[in-house]
Amino acid sequence: MIQNNQPMQITNEILDKWATESNGPVALYLKQKLLPVDGEGGVIFPPTYADIGYNIDTLSDGTRVATIDSVGSQANRLEPIFKSQSTDRDDWLVPQIQIKLNDERTVSLLDLAHRAADAVVQCSPGLLELTQKAFTALSQGDAGPLCALAPTSLVFGVWDSRGESGEKRPRLVRSVIRAWKVEPLHAAAQFNSVWKQLNETQQEELKQAVKDKNKKDKLSTVGLADAPGVFRKSDKVAQYRDGAPNPEARVLGGVIASGPIERQVTVNLIALRALRGKDLQETEAIRQYLLGLALMSATADIELFLREGCLLRYADEKDAWYEVPRRGKPTEVTLGRAVIEAYAKEKTNHFRPAWPTRLEFEFDLKEAKKLLAKKTKAEGDAGGA
Repeated sequence: MIQNNQPMQITNEILDKWATESNGPVALYLKQKLLPVDGEGGVIFPPTYADIGYNIDTLSDGTRVATIDSVGSQANRLEPIFKSQSTDRDDWLVPQIQIKLNDERTVSLLDLAHRAADAVVQCSPGLLELTQKAFTALSQGDAGPLCALAPTSLVFGVWDSRGESGEKRPRLVRSVIRAWKVEPLHAAAQFNSVWKQLNETQQEELKQAVKDKNKKDKLSTVGLADAPGVFRKSDKVAQYRDGAPNPEARVLGGVIASGPIERQVTVNLIALRALRGKDLQETEAIRQYLLGLALMSATADIELFLREGCLLRYADEKDAWYEVPRRGKPTEVTLGRAVIEAYAKEKTNHFRPAWPTRLEFEFDLKEAKKLLAKKTKAEGDAGGA
């Protein structure tokens, strides 16, 4: 049971203890109730995965639980909050590293799915030199260089699977959205083309123009023939079963949740306190800085337009965070945004002088080709299993 006492107000002293005291709490935890913008019972669309469609698990009591936004997807939504439009470094909480992909496109390191270990970094020689040194130091027990170069790689987790170190670190911030007691729906549509308005001669000539006679749907593919949208394209799942449409093959039409839609956020203080620097002073600075960044992301009101057909909102005006001890009852705490912002800015000052002076790098296609020919750490592990 959770205590019903008044929430504890955080201070800088409490935050410092969370970051550095070995016998401190193990985590901070939040459960947010979310709602479709049209209210409870509204249809929402989970992400669709190849071969399986929606990721829906059925529990032993028959309850169906759907993933609405995965841990990885949530991390990729949270990390860009650290991008800044300001050119003044004093306004930044993390280095604003950019990678030029080509003459038309530049991408922020904060937008890369695998962060400092992303393939794009592996193919950007100047940046790779810095990340290799940082990962080597991390593998030797010093998180300082990576903290100064790409601190969000430590906040949201990183695995140098394509690099030499193979170093892997867990997420400090973990967030996921699930919907409970879901009922899947299906969709059906009918595309009506100009086909019926063409005369028989035109129709016949178009049929003859389809060179590959095995592709009977070529006309509908290009939009010159009517096309029903009832079944998903799959060679693995039969469209009919026992003379009736197979639900597993139908076009997905979202889900209705009769249970709650919940976003669960955890800040892992054990993983935070496992990070070290070259000495005690640096160790404390690393943990406090990363805690500030972790709380900045964990308490951010991210946009909940997750995808087409999935627009959610926060149900409650305030969040109820809990400090989770090693033993005993969790304690409700108030994570004031103003206190967290001030704390994060203060702790950033220690690392700002160590940020790289060069922040713009270039993607090298030749290096990408070399990467394709290289055996990754993950492939090596699989091959040796």
